[in-house]
Amino acid sequence: MKQNQIKKILILVTILAVPGFLYYLLQDKGKNRYKPLPFYGEKIVAKTFHSVRGKQIPDTIYHLVNDFKLVNQNADSISLKQFEGKIMLVNLFYTTGKSYGVDYANKAIEGFLKVYQKNHMVNFVSLSIDPNVDKGVTLANYAKSLSANAGKWDLLTGDSLAIKKLIKDGLLLDALKTQINGETRFDYSNMFVLVDINKRI
Repeated sequence: MKQNQIKKILILVTILAVPGFLYYLLQDKGKNRYKPLPFYGEKIVAKTFHSVRGKQIPDTIYHLVNDFKLVNQNADSISLKQFEGKIMLVNLFYTTGKSYGVDYANKAIEGFLKVYQKNHMVNFVSLSIDPNVDKGVTLANYAKSLSANAGKWDLLTGDSLAIKKLIKDGLLLDALKTQINGETRFDYSNMFVLVDINKRI
């Protein structure tokens, strides 16, 4: 009878101890199998710390996209607040651009849009680098030709100085306006910029 109780106690201890021990091993020795995307831009080591398993690790302050006030294809005022808690995929464009790069970027966003249409956390933003031309009816017609619905895919324009500041200081991209044989052209980064919910690139 006494031996039977000892067996029951040993089985109970084993049932409780083994999962706890395995959990401890996973927490201590386990590693994620995915590699997170790095943050782009200037990083500053803060004077504050956080603790991980008893180790003091200095906090890092990452570059953040600065706030803006621009206008979309429906002439609605748009700021960074509209994208609070959302992921943004940002690219640069201009409506008179006839290059392969402009078409390729638009087709890529159309493809992304099909995949993320129902995902309310993902928004697409195309930022005009030619705000003197890309405004009002011109921008609205361009948006219609792309089937860009405001709220999901916003084509933004506004004050040229504000746009330059956002491109250079906020998104950390370059855009250069040139005149060739009387024709205005732009040399710019045709990359997509992924901005997370904390406004980090």
